[in-house]
Amino acid sequence: MGQRDTKEGAAPQPEAAPLGKLWNFVLAVLRGQAQVDFLPNALTGAIFAVALFASGWQYGVYGLLGTAVGTATARLLGVTRDRITAGLEGFNACLVAVGFAVFLGAEHLSTALLALAGSAVVTVVTGAASRVLATWDLPTFTLPYCLMASSMTIAAPGFERIWHNGEGLAALTHPAGGPTTLSWTDLWHAFFADFAQIFFMPQWYVGLIFLIGIFVASRRAGLMACVGSVVGIVTAWALGAPATDVAEGTMGYNAVLVTMALCGVFLVADAWSLGYAVVAAATATCLSSAMAALFAPSGGHTFTWPFVLVSLLFLVAAPTFPRLRRPEAAAPADTAEPAETPVAAAA
Repeated sequence: MGQRDTKEGAAPQPEAAPLGKLWNFVLAVLRGQAQVDFLPNALTGAIFAVALFASGWQYGVYGLLGTAVGTATARLLGVTRDRITAGLEGFNACLVAVGFAVFLGAEHLSTALLALAGSAVVTVVTGAASRVLATWDLPTFTLPYCLMASSMTIAAPGFERIWHNGEGLAALTHPAGGPTTLSWTDLWHAFFADFAQIFFMPQWYVGLIFLIGIFVASRRAGLMACVGSVVGIVTAWALGAPATDVAEGTMGYNAVLVTMALCGVFLVADAWSLGYAVVAAATATCLSSAMAALFAPSGGHTFTWPFVLVSLLFLVAAPTFPRLRRPEAAAPADTAEPAETPVAAAA
């Protein structure tokens, strides 16, 4: 891209190559945002950016800059072009930057500097995690981001120049309280908020924009995301989670990621993997409460730990079950799917 056939003897156009490289970098950044949901689709990444800006212009800026810094760092360190082009070196950085903005305050200069630094460092963490997990042919998922974000929320209150929220986040766990009955408004708010909470955003309309972006890249991925959201809501309701938590999407976003990962991305999409993914999604919803209780005394946050841990566990177990197939053993993809279909994010 960025190069054009010329007639013999025609004058060279030196500006074409730099423009082409810049355009390729922009596409890689947009794909990096889309890879948060396993989608190497630049248009989806642009829609995700719109969703972040709809929640607050600062979050849109943090998301794009974080993804750009992570992608550029990987490029400077010589990461393979295929990974950079597919956006696999940008999505953890995107989440790190947006997470820092949410928890440390987007308006502070210290937050911006830490977010940029964290977006670069997470590339190194990704490399380390990739080497360790490659031994078992497993992806890193959002493990690098979880490690960075958990370290930040636990450590930040100990530094006055970066913590601007008064008291720390550490708290003792306590039994859930409040009504558990879900109204119709709670249900449809929860359904859309589950997609937004992957990026820390609680607004249902932001989740709607994210869902549109997923469907733009892949109808199958969009359907799996919807299934995951429903499973998360039903599981949380059946277990008696507070209605406010369900409606805000905090109980269902991990289920969305688990379902997408295990039915169509890392396992071939069929009835068997769908059932497997549904069980895993329900498991991740249960684990969300456990992770919240585990991190609460240290001031940490669940982030996407339930998704990472459950997905890795179910992928490790998958070869034991012959009915579950990895994509490399599958038949050619359905030609009705878009050209840019989900790939194994952060393999």
